[in-house]
Amino acid sequence: MAKKDSFINMTLTLFIITAVAATLLGFVYNFTKDPIAQVKKEKLKASINLVVPGADKGTVVEKSVMPEEGKDSLYFYEVIVNDVKIGTAVKTYTDKGFAGRFTVMVGFDTVGNIIDNDVLEHKETPGLGDKTAKSKSNFNSQFIGKNPGTFKLQVKKDGGDVDAITAATISSRAYCDALQRAFNAYVKYYNIKTEPAPADKDKGGNE
Repeated sequence: MAKKDSFINMTLTLFIITAVAATLLGFVYNFTKDPIAQVKKEKLKASINLVVPGADKGTVVEKSVMPEEGKDSLYFYEVIVNDVKIGTAVKTYTDKGFAGRFTVMVGFDTVGNIIDNDVLEHKETPGLGDKTAKSKSNFNSQFIGKNPGTFKLQVKKDGGDVDAITAATISSRAYCDALQRAFNAYVKYYNIKTEPAPADKDKGGNE
């Protein structure tokens, strides 16, 4: 009988501990979910304004667009200022990173030229692949003002126009993949006519 009572007491104690822990976790979640959501919202707004300067002074219209290649949707953020669309920020992604997926925000003007670009999230190697982030290097600047219809989004080692990050060719290729996915979806969605990129040519390696 004593053993039975001990088992019941132990079970009851575990139940109480579990219930208290679940209640505390629920409380913490409810307490923090709004601040976390607000931080993410502000980060997104800042990223849109970075790649399409002036977005904070206008209206942003969000659209979900499924690319021809890739298993997840892209997000288009049309920036309207004084009733005129000045550009569109595209939240794109690549699954070809050294450490897996990372997401990129790129801004396009109305004819498909890249306004600016930056990494939103990544798991690339510190000091190497993470240099795809604007704060880490000048890698991103080479895309500004370029139209991927004529600027080939491949590293020079592969016959493209992009200077890869030294010792981080995989990350550089992945970044190009993310930009290309965004551009392809952008020009198709808005029916923008583009000229094909130049044919492969021997540019030599830069790493």
